[in-house]
This record gives sequence, structure tokens and C-alpha cells, in this order.
Amino acid sequence: MRRYGKNPDEDDIRVRPNRKGNRPRTHIRPKHEDAAEGMVLTVDRGRLTCLVDGRTVVAMKARELGRKAAVVGDRVAVVGDLSGAKDTLARVVRIEGRTSVLRRTADDDDPYERVVVANADQLAIVTALADPEPRPRMIDRCLVAAYDGGLTPLLVLTKSDLAPPDKLLELYGDLDIPYVVTSRGELEDGDAAGMVRAELAGKVTAFVGHSGVGKTTLVNALVPPERRRTVGHVNAVTGRGRHTTTSALALPLPDDEGWVVDTPGVRSFGLHHVDPSRVIHAFPDLEPGTENCPRACSHDEPDCGLDAWVAEGHADPARLYSLRRLLATRERREGD
Repeated sequence: MRRYGKNPDEDDIRVRPNRKGNRPRTHIRPKHEDAAEGMVLTVDRGRLTCLVDGRTVVAMKARELGRKAAVVGDRVAVVGDLSGAKDTLARVVRIEGRTSVLRRTADDDDPYERVVVANADQLAIVTALADPEPRPRMIDRCLVAAYDGGLTPLLVLTKSDLAPPDKLLELYGDLDIPYVVTSRGELEDGDAAGMVRAELAGKVTAFVGHSGVGKTTLVNALVPPERRRTVGHVNAVTGRGRHTTTSALALPLPDDEGWVVDTPGVRSFGLHHVDPSRVIHAFPDLEPGTENCPRACSHDEPDCGLDAWVAEGHADPARLYSLRRLLATRERREGD
């Protein structure tokens, strides 16, 4: 320890230099009021590709954001080099509030929540009618995630040339979910793309589906040729093969009609993060009946107020059955 005399002056005291400079530290973060608005198109190993003023800009997340992560669809504030030129790098300094969030967990026992896409208007659940066989449990889980995250669901059924859609559509008739049925022939001649595109106009739509259902093939038919992604082969039975969609990517529809977000094929859709009490919001005809439910009602117990609500004729019994089936997916694995 260095000792000074009784009356030390400024020449006696040595200041240890700060490696990062001698500027005083502050907890006040800059507001970046001059930052440009952007939309995150994809995230790859910490680098965010953003659309800023019609240009594609690569950016890094600013340190001041801490652990807050940006995902595809996020509206962000960007500063720095916004030219979009090769080898330039901008900074994302702010992530704006989200209007919707599609989330999933790897499994129901996994507490780690993964945000798939932000600010999407609807969720297109792509399901093949054959090769591979439909998985209603998977569809139910995607529906729960859509309702929980504030997205409107859309069923897109592919490969109708191999199997009819009637049986599967009957399962979801009481949910009043819009749907489109396509065949491989319609996909090749462009008719399928036109039918699906009509449901996407003016919206941001996230596409999700089990591996091998033809999701990326459909997305490629919707977007301009220069935006298309490589399609790989996936075994319909085992799910193994070349999964070319390894990260979510936002792609524009022609003539600024909207956006599609192609997401990686999934084998499971965990719902550990979902609060079952929020699923009822997707059933406006049933929601008023919950006023007579006991506290923390699961909506599938003897004292549930919804039974009396339906018995009085306020809603169709099939709607209550559909609600309870969806809520049960939170406690039931896909293979059950």
C-alpha cells in the first residue's frame, strides 16, 4: 500500500490508467433517436440480416441490449453503416414491442422457450394428407401455440392427389379455421400457389410443419424465383434426410403482397411455455361462460361453468369439445 505524507498534493497521487479510457462510466443508454427502422429477415450465428429502407443490411446486436435476442420478424432500430455494401456491419440498438410471438419448446418437459418468429399475423400449418401421414396431435399443438401467441391459424393441406382431405377437415370443422387444399399437380402448374397466396395477401405468415410435408416446396412456389430455397429429400417414415431449411427466413411475396416466414421442419412442438388459460381467447362464443367457472378452472372438471353455458344454448357442444381437446394437448404427448 502506498503511503503519502501529511499534506499530499496532486503530484504525489498516481492515477491507475483505465484500459478502456478514462471516461466516467454511466448507466444512461443512448436513445438513438436517429436510428433507422428495420425488419429482421434471418438470424445466423449472431448476425442479423435486416431489411432497412429497401436494402438488405447485416448487423450485430448492440451490447447494451444484454441478453435480449432478436428473432425473424422483429422490428428493430439500426445504426451504423446502412449501405448494405459487402463486408459492412451495422448495429441493432433497439428491439421494438411485439404484436405476436410464436414460441415452442423442444419438449413438454423442456423449460427453455424458443421464439420462432415475431409479429406474424397468421400461422400456416402445413400438413400432408399422405406420405407422410397426417398428425392431428401436431396440428393441435400448433393451433394452441398460435392461439397463445396471438396468431390466426390457417390449415394448408398438401398432396390431396394421394388422399382425400374430408376426414381431417372434419376434425377441425367446429373451430372455423380457414384452409386450403392443394395437390402436387396444382403446385406444378401454379394453381396451388394462387390459392394459398390469396390467404396471405397483406399479412406476415409463418409456415410451420412436420419434416417432409412439402412446406419449403410450397413456399418456393409462392415467392419470386430469385428468393427460392434449396429443397432436400426427407424420408417420410423416419424423418431423416437432408433438411435444407435450418433457420427461419422471411421472404417477400410478389408485388409487396405480404411476407412468408419459412421455418425449419419440426419433429415435435413442445408446449411447456403455454398458459392454458389463454387458449380460451380463441373461443369468443365460450369465453363469457367462464364467468361461472371456479377459480383456476381447467375447463374440464365437474364444476366447470362451460357445461351449463353450452346446455343453455349459448354455444355448440362441438365447440366445447374442441376447446377441451386442444387444452388436453398441453398435458399429452404427440405420440399418445
